[in-house]
Amino acid sequence: MSRLVAIFFGVGLLKPAPGTWGSLAAILLAAAINLYFGFPAMVLATAVATLAGFWSVRRELALRGGEDPSEFVIDEVAGQWLAFLFAAAGFWSRGWEGLLPWPAYVAPFLFFRLFDIWKPWLVGRADRRHDADGVMLDDLWAGLFAGIATVLAAAAYHIPMVLMR
Repeated sequence: MSRLVAIFFGVGLLKPAPGTWGSLAAILLAAAINLYFGFPAMVLATAVATLAGFWSVRRELALRGGEDPSEFVIDEVAGQWLAFLFAAAGFWSRGWEGLLPWPAYVAPFLFFRLFDIWKPWLVGRADRRHDADGVMLDDLWAGLFAGIATVLAAAAYHIPMVLMR
């Protein structure tokens, strides 16, 4: 079961770039969760993915050793969902129901992939731990930074629009 969770039910076996496939699957699933069950369910799903990720990655690395196998993508799922929560929270706080506009999915996805690949500051520090918790933490930091970048990008777009009215 821990391996199934770590590879996110087979998504991590897709080639090439399993991390990107994991992020794409995560954002598509986030869209469905948010649409059909709402923002509170998305928060719960993110918490469950994060806890399941720590459990499965710790267990799998203890069983097989090694560092961060590319097929482990539960960390991308947790980080991607954390990034998406920032956009979803903004719409939810305004009473938006239904499918969110496309930038609410694309921006967190692109920013998350940027920070996950670039690994600046705390993302890189977590990645250099070379342990099970580092596998999860680097993507959670990337998700946090991506969420903040998404909010800043939305503000940079919307503030001038409001001022021009």
